[in-house]
Amino acid sequence: MQITPVPTNAIRIDRESGDYPRRLYDLNDPPDSLYIYGDPALLKKPMIAIVGSRNASPEGLKNARQLAQELAQAGALIVSGMALGIDSAAHHAVIELGPGHFTAAILGTGIDLVYPRQNISLSQAIGQQGLLVSELPMGTGPKAWHFPRRNRIIAALSLGVVVIEAAKRSGSLITARLAADLGREVFALPGSISNPNSIGCHLLIQQGAKLTFRPSDILEELNICLKPSFKRL
Repeated sequence: MQITPVPTNAIRIDRESGDYPRRLYDLNDPPDSLYIYGDPALLKKPMIAIVGSRNASPEGLKNARQLAQELAQAGALIVSGMALGIDSAAHHAVIELGPGHFTAAILGTGIDLVYPRQNISLSQAIGQQGLLVSELPMGTGPKAWHFPRRNRIIAALSLGVVVIEAAKRSGSLITARLAADLGREVFALPGSISNPNSIGCHLLIQQGAKLTFRPSDILEELNICLKPSFKRL
């Protein structure tokens, strides 16, 4: 685990603050505080979460990148958990679009720690072009129970959650079910029946998640106005 050089303008937002995201009040246990590095005004943008397997296939990574970029170009802020695999692919894809496109990483550590450590440079890039967010104080390292709790914040902040590759038991399914319980829309990309990481998505579709394969399906379902430059597929 590595320390990230978080500048002194990292801030703490308490529940009483006007910058505290109102969508978190839908939780039974909203965080008392959020620790944030980045522009808190971005918390008011429409957010779409993209989550999925840490051991994603090349096709899954490609799909995550394409959806993340096209949704970000349409004006959404892309939320994920900065894990390896699908999460990282979504964050990287938005960063590559350059200024004016935003992504937020919801962390299971303090915002001054990077986990996994392979994402040191990604963490720094997100801090410059989006938000690092955690309910955990600085200096808090990763614990197994931090990540399901992190997932509830991803679900609550987002208008919808898109799952791209997930095993039958995975953190992505926890996020999707939390989102459904909160009344958020859940979207799942179908995959090959021979890919174990497709099972979770197929189960979600059976349970009522919306089958999706193009960004316009997601944006229209969430009633997010498209930017003029966005092209429907």
